[in-house]
Amino acid sequence: MEMGEATRRDFLYIATGAVGAVGVGALAWPFVSQMNPDASALALASIEVDVSNVAEGQQIKVMWRGKPLFIRSRTDKEIEEAKAIDLADLRDPVARNMNLAEDAPATDENRAAGGVEGTAAEYGEKLLIMIGVCTHLGCIPIGEAGDFDGWFCPCHGSHYDTAGRIRKGPAPENLHIPPYQFISDTVVKIG
Repeated sequence: MEMGEATRRDFLYIATGAVGAVGVGALAWPFVSQMNPDASALALASIEVDVSNVAEGQQIKVMWRGKPLFIRSRTDKEIEEAKAIDLADLRDPVARNMNLAEDAPATDENRAAGGVEGTAAEYGEKLLIMIGVCTHLGCIPIGEAGDFDGWFCPCHGSHYDTAGRIRKGPAPENLHIPPYQFISDTVVKIG
């Protein structure tokens, strides 16, 4: 056996395998592509909420992607309480705000709407938009309750402060902030 024949045979094996792999990929692509969501499902991925009727000290709940969202217009007292917390005292030091960098600190400003670009000036830090699902086991916390006057999950005893940050109990993370943007002075597009 000559050296040239073995090299040529190896080349033919590799070339045949490469053509076969490309053929399998071309055959599989339509099946994988059909699993993408259609336009009607993508339309449900975002909602628009008019926040002009949320009075100071009031909270509304809307559904987004099958999850409750808490939209709260906080009082000045609630904002001051949230700002007074030393970040070193927080159990979860990360903001969990999908509108900011993943490692943004959990300051009150980074949790409230004022930290999101395009927020109407009148809302600033007053408006807080959070996914209303406890980060422990997915229960729905009760607003204006618990040891920190924020949210309380009665199922397992997680206490969140007025900025939705975990302060006590088994929950490992702050309540999450969904992606959103103001599309007018009073309407927020979530998702």
